[in-house]
Amino acid sequence: MNWIEKELEFLADASLERSLRTSSPVSEAPGYTVREERRLFNLSSNDYLGLSGHPAIIEAMREKLLTEGAGSGASRLVTGNRPPYHRLEEELAYWQNYEAALVFANGYMANSGVIAALVGRGDVVFSDQWNHASIVDGISLSRAEHARYRHKDMPHLRALLHKYRDKRRKLIVTDAVFSMDGDQAPLRELVALKREYGAMLMVDEAHSGGIYGKHGEGLCHELAIQNDVDIHMGTFSKSFGVYGAYICGSRTLIRWLVNKARPLIYSTALPPAVVAGVSEALVVVQGEHWRREKLFALSMLFRSLLGASGFTIGEGDSPIVPLIIGDNDMALRFSGALEDEGIAAAAIRPPTVPDGTARIRFSLSAAHTEKELRDAAARIRNIGLGLGMVKP
Repeated sequence: MNWIEKELEFLADASLERSLRTSSPVSEAPGYTVREERRLFNLSSNDYLGLSGHPAIIEAMREKLLTEGAGSGASRLVTGNRPPYHRLEEELAYWQNYEAALVFANGYMANSGVIAALVGRGDVVFSDQWNHASIVDGISLSRAEHARYRHKDMPHLRALLHKYRDKRRKLIVTDAVFSMDGDQAPLRELVALKREYGAMLMVDEAHSGGIYGKHGEGLCHELAIQNDVDIHMGTFSKSFGVYGAYICGSRTLIRWLVNKARPLIYSTALPPAVVAGVSEALVVVQGEHWRREKLFALSMLFRSLLGASGFTIGEGDSPIVPLIIGDNDMALRFSGALEDEGIAAAAIRPPTVPDGTARIRFSLSAAHTEKELRDAAARIRNIGLGLGMVKP
């Protein structure tokens, strides 16, 4: 296996090697993390609403842990389908205004399992080229033809739909908010094309659920197009502050997935305590509107501060704020300088993002304060000055 060392050397030379670093939360300061005994302002977490340390969620998990035990013990189709699952799926379907819901272990399993259950050889999937890796891998596992359209390019998608109009089944799949750029998919245009060409539409709300919508339902509800989305996917590991994922759709769809989604069939079910925590988080997400309001205000502030400093940042209003750098090595240097200044923010490099678009992905939380973000923006500007990225 000597070839592995050579490949790792290649990755290191290209500033593309990754490594695991241990971080720990700070219980009394949810917007911070501890790494190598240093307390850092955490601008890398997807804990958008600041719920990962919410006392009510933790208490719900503790209570269920004492009555249901540490693990589920088996797949949901064997003996792992505990009562908390049924309760949560009813709550999710009601929240999203769909007929039924199905909980998965995580977003990767949900996307890969659902896509492979819906299409196969002789079918085609139309996927935005910036969709999450779990979508890309789900398409590969399905063995359907993969027709990638340029990012948010609806004329290109229309041309592909016309080209493959005679395929047996057609599935359009997109992120609602793109995880590395923070911009929104043109969902209304996707609905129109889905209707015109008789395709199924699947929307991944991993980075928009909890944030958009009157009660945090997501971007599809914000735009009032949820009734035209056939497969609604969301996660519990971001705005919910817990772990897991779900699919909402028709009862027929959910029955089909129970029989055909391999990650559901062949995986041990989530621990009941985790499911109970998600149920409690759903109550908080719907009821504590101030978290969404604060998050959007902080996002607007932070974007304006970085833009005023002369940085190139991504468009949008989401809490995902990418600072585009381009060069892989420079992105690593910037991330290292941030850590030296007491800020945790990861350098994102290919293949996660396209070549030449390495970046720092800042991710905001309702746990942050305006003062903390102003202080962080000032330090970020000083780093940019020191690296020659912005002008004095």
